[in-house]
Amino acid sequence: MLTPGNSKIPQAKPYLAATALFRAGDDTPRAFLERCLEALAAWEPVIGAFVCTNVDGARTAADASSARWRAGKPLSAIDGMPVGVKDIIETADMPTQMGSPLFDGWQSGRDAASVAALREAGAVVLGKTVTTEFAATEPRGTRNPHDPARTPGGSSSGSAAAVAAGQVSAALGTQVVGSIIRPASYCGCVGFKPSVGAINRGGSHDWLSQSCTGVLGATLADAWQVASEIAARVGGDPGYPGLAGPLAPPPAARPVRLAVLETVGWPIASADAKTALADAVDRLAGQGVTILRRSAHPRLAAVEEGLVAAEPLSRDINAFESLWPLKSYRDRDAQKLSRALLARIPQADALGAEGYRRALAERARIRALFAALAGDCDACVTLSAPSAAPLGLQSTGNPVFTAITSLLGVPAVSLPLLVDQGLPLGLQVIGFAGGDAAAVAVAAWIMDALGDADA
Repeated sequence: MLTPGNSKIPQAKPYLAATALFRAGDDTPRAFLERCLEALAAWEPVIGAFVCTNVDGARTAADASSARWRAGKPLSAIDGMPVGVKDIIETADMPTQMGSPLFDGWQSGRDAASVAALREAGAVVLGKTVTTEFAATEPRGTRNPHDPARTPGGSSSGSAAAVAAGQVSAALGTQVVGSIIRPASYCGCVGFKPSVGAINRGGSHDWLSQSCTGVLGATLADAWQVASEIAARVGGDPGYPGLAGPLAPPPAARPVRLAVLETVGWPIASADAKTALADAVDRLAGQGVTILRRSAHPRLAAVEEGLVAAEPLSRDINAFESLWPLKSYRDRDAQKLSRALLARIPQADALGAEGYRRALAERARIRALFAALAGDCDACVTLSAPSAAPLGLQSTGNPVFTAITSLLGVPAVSLPLLVDQGLPLGLQVIGFAGGDAAAVAVAAWIMDALGDADA
């Protein structure tokens, strides 16, 4: 474990806070990038967050950004921000290998919609971050910067580790079960999973109905700004209105009522995690927030009961939706697919089209139950994971606390506020579908209320 006595301590690099220095001429995006590259040189041999980088291209982009800031004409608030892109998302200048040997060296020659938007906003794309195989379950070796013997989570493993180690200020991730919120929790950075459909996934190889693109950030403000700059340029998924809310980070908003979700994960949560959450909730209640619990709230109890099936129901839906292209990948070279991914094929075949329809209907029923809570509370809070990152790299950890928001399709934020075993653990703030800005505003207030206004 890395402790204050070690020479290497993870230090995230907030970007928005630095832009005042750019305006004043006391710093530049190029100098900021060089500090990130110093972190890259120090940390990358330890954690392996990147599949590939384009340092020359990043320096050229940072120089152009520096000139714009000097002229007082930045393209956006994230002009010059060093970012990483999860290697499930296409980039014109680097391969997109999806964590699979089937796609070693594959390059589409185009930017995904989200990447094109980042470049239009002036962001500096430093490299492609490690993903698990096809953003699923098979790890690809990235290590946790707080303890390299532990997992960083998955599937957005490289994105979370890179942000936590200060290699970039933000990185794109995707989530279909727990792939943004859990890595953010384990690595001690902010994770923002928007409502499903909020950010355009064109050119991102995560086609499942619960998938969404989100952001791992050094701060909540950085994460929101990246997401909003993308949505402002390329919108949401086809048929969705896209991320709603202001371009700038929403101001903190004190909630009147918060609901505590224990979920099916509560019995397996560590004692320290439970205590940390209870203490946080008590502190919020001490500041006048009304706390709702299932024992005294029938609608909340109904939601808790419905969410018991969140993870197995999500896995059934994902398996059936993965039949294409998994069968073609299997026929191409089954030896290059993990056993976990191959196991989805018989699972989906057993479910069948009729079982899939029943699963979708059950998902819709549970989503309706949760939507009814919007009149009772401003947001829900729970753990982002059952504990701190577990030891070992064979697994990316348990997604029991994140499968709920993926099934619901609602916005969720992991805040680096809790500690378990001396390691980071996220407090998860959950909003309602389409209410991303409101959820982030509540999360910002909670961040301030619990004593870390900088994040």
